[in-house]
Amino acid sequence: MNIHKASATQLRDAGYSYTMIHQKLGVPMSTLSNWFRDRPYTPNEEAKRRIETGRYRYGLKRQAERLKDIENIKNAARMEIGEFTERDLWMMGIGLWLGEGSKTTEQIRLANSNPDVVKLWVKWLTEVCGLGAENIFLTLHCYPDTDEDACKQYWAQTIGLDTVRFGKTQVDQRKDKSSVKRSTLQYGTVHISVRSAGNPEKGVQLYRRLRGWVSAILDDR
Repeated sequence: MNIHKASATQLRDAGYSYTMIHQKLGVPMSTLSNWFRDRPYTPNEEAKRRIETGRYRYGLKRQAERLKDIENIKNAARMEIGEFTERDLWMMGIGLWLGEGSKTTEQIRLANSNPDVVKLWVKWLTEVCGLGAENIFLTLHCYPDTDEDACKQYWAQTIGLDTVRFGKTQVDQRKDKSSVKRSTLQYGTVHISVRSAGNPEKGVQLYRRLRGWVSAILDDR
């Protein structure tokens, strides 16, 4: 009989884990498992603390590994994209409008709550379509408990336009709107419309060109 078994049994019955007993007595953990696999066990407070600490450390390690993996994939994806060209921007804008834009009237309009998407769309309007501030009109969609002025300031700074470009705010009064949705849309949704400001090439003609671009892309598939 192993000279440590009696001591190991006392420690086990006192709630110590295999790791803790191994550290105290030097008995291999495989041996401890053979001795006590069928013996009832209730961890003591020290063992519980170690279990929780171990789980916490393991969780932190897994989180760090996951974040590193995400960053590596993102970096690899950036390498795949390479240089972002003017044509890439042109096609991205068309894709944004195709997926998110309004197509019910001959007016270019897009709504979104993601600041990066909104900035890209405005970049497309100004750099690809040649529009100026006078051609861009904004409408804020928010909730009754939203700070309207703060939202306008946020979007104006995000887009790089003055708050005077905003029209009348649309307030969502629906009572069935979930609180999760409200908290997600902290600054509401901004709707960006294009107006000709007296130049048809930057109004209805631009809209028809956009429809032609879309048709060319879809028909070519």
